[in-house]
Amino acid sequence: MAKHRGKKYQDALKKVDSKKEYAVSDAVQLVKDIDFANFDSTLEVAFNLNVDTKQADQQLRGAVVLPNGTGKDQTVVVFAKGEKAKEAEAAGADFVGDQDLVDKIQDGWLDFDVAIATPDMMPLVGRLGRVLGPKGLMPNPKTGTVTMDVAKAVSESKAGKVTYRTDRDGNVAVPFGKASFDTDKLVENLKTIEETIVKVRPAAVRGAYIKHVSVASTFGPSVTIDLASF
Repeated sequence: MAKHRGKKYQDALKKVDSKKEYAVSDAVQLVKDIDFANFDSTLEVAFNLNVDTKQADQQLRGAVVLPNGTGKDQTVVVFAKGEKAKEAEAAGADFVGDQDLVDKIQDGWLDFDVAIATPDMMPLVGRLGRVLGPKGLMPNPKTGTVTMDVAKAVSESKAGKVTYRTDRDGNVAVPFGKASFDTDKLVENLKTIEETIVKVRPAAVRGAYIKHVSVASTFGPSVTIDLASF
């Protein structure tokens, strides 16, 4: 594993007590204080969960709308036609289409953050699986991006909707705002994510569900959160 040798990182690391579990608000404030990037860093929370991802019913995947947004302008594309296409456009979708949009993406265009589709469009969109899948852009019912309510899906994506998914080791990493956000707004976003993760706890899980939670900025060291402080 590569070591962080940069002086700025090492200076930031010295301000973190690796043996301490910080209260939520204290952890967020500390991450903001030690952030040294020369741009507005994204803050991310990482959960380590007691789940067996080899079991289909313990693989978590979904989405949550952050009350204070992500601080990022999301470019949204919608695969729809007829009235649904008009609804998507009225809701603020950046690009709306059907076969023409598929062709554009097949030609190499991927300048967007979220893809939404009506169910009837999925046989067509399915052709893009090899392109959109690896980038996490494939529309999926579990994340609310395959839906007839395209207006709601577009509005939520624009407002600050983020997706979550367990990796093979039971970890879930989710962005929850920018370093420039007020601490209280970041804490509110973070608690919203934690509440969502708790709600989707698989029924088969026994014992402690959330084993570890930490937060960090784009380049900064992570800070461990005291679970009880949620």
